[in-house]
Amino acid sequence: MKTYDAVIAGGGLIGGAIAFELARAGLRVAVLDRQEPGREASWAGAGILSPAPEHAGMVPLVPLGKASLARYPQFVADVEEISGRRAGFRPKGTLEALFAGDAPEELSTLVALHRGMGLACEPLRVEEARELEPALSEEVQATALRPEEASVDNRALTRAVLEAARRSGAEIHAGIEVVSIWREGKRCCGVQTSKGKFAAGHTVVAAGCFSARIEGAGDYAPVSPAKGQMVALRAENVSIERVLWSERIYLVPRGDGRILAGATLEHAGFDKRVTAGGVHSILDAAIEIAPGLREAEIVETWAGLRPDSPDHLPILGPVDLEGLLIATGHFRSGILLAPITAKLIREWVVEKHTSMDCERFSPLRFLETKSAARGCASDAGP
Repeated sequence: MKTYDAVIAGGGLIGGAIAFELARAGLRVAVLDRQEPGREASWAGAGILSPAPEHAGMVPLVPLGKASLARYPQFVADVEEISGRRAGFRPKGTLEALFAGDAPEELSTLVALHRGMGLACEPLRVEEARELEPALSEEVQATALRPEEASVDNRALTRAVLEAARRSGAEIHAGIEVVSIWREGKRCCGVQTSKGKFAAGHTVVAAGCFSARIEGAGDYAPVSPAKGQMVALRAENVSIERVLWSERIYLVPRGDGRILAGATLEHAGFDKRVTAGGVHSILDAAIEIAPGLREAEIVETWAGLRPDSPDHLPILGPVDLEGLLIATGHFRSGILLAPITAKLIREWVVEKHTSMDCERFSPLRFLETKSAARGCASDAGP
């Protein structure tokens, strides 16, 4: 049985980025994945890099998202240099389109909210927006540019990160399922897998929505799958340079000419079927924002499972079992948060403290919730 400084359960972008950080810090690292690494949420996403919250409950995530976005240019440069692969990084911003009759008032609120959180957001006249993106619908009533946002080809990036981790000394193992945490007393000594035990000084659970299935990790990582369906389009007469965003849809351009459209949000367990209703809603909204896509070829459809936590915020950091750390629950922000997650896990492992306050994302918050619930039930009596 080999012994490592760190074993990582999960070979997606998060797990790969953590392995890359730890290997470059000189640690002996193994990444374990139940299938081909990088084939779950990291493969299925759109690759939008936006720290803007989609609802009020995600506001606590903004500082973490901003910190990760700031790291992205260097992160991509390092990964591309070491792996020899391109990641499809496009730092061209996001153009948000508003269709409602009260769009001018909605735009004013949107800009104020973003600026209040320290996020760049510039109102544009619709004519200016169409100069930037001629494919934009004439039905759009108001527009805003979020110039600091970006996108990345998440499939290409994940492949590059895993290769960079491997070239930095990490071992990447496919077809090894982590079954349970290997616990001895108050310490985690590694993991039990479908191929036997892997011993490690530090164990990181980064298995996305499958993290809760690892025995011994569920209480710290009570994640569930949130399904998203996607469609890839190709249109000879439609060119998009930056992310287009509306209340109903986002369109993400790729370097090979494809335009990704998505995504639905469904709580359907581990079902990854692409449905007629899901594709219809995506195409309807895509054509609304960019009418030229009506004649586009559908080149691919797929669905993925995002790891969603009970409060929709990431689950990051050490637990009350020595040697065990959690890095999951990133929900719709996993691609964005990969660089900062990797940095924080390295800091916890190597330096025993972090450069930013992450208490809000501690895995222990769920133990506290369960304890409080038991206390309330006890107080209620028979």
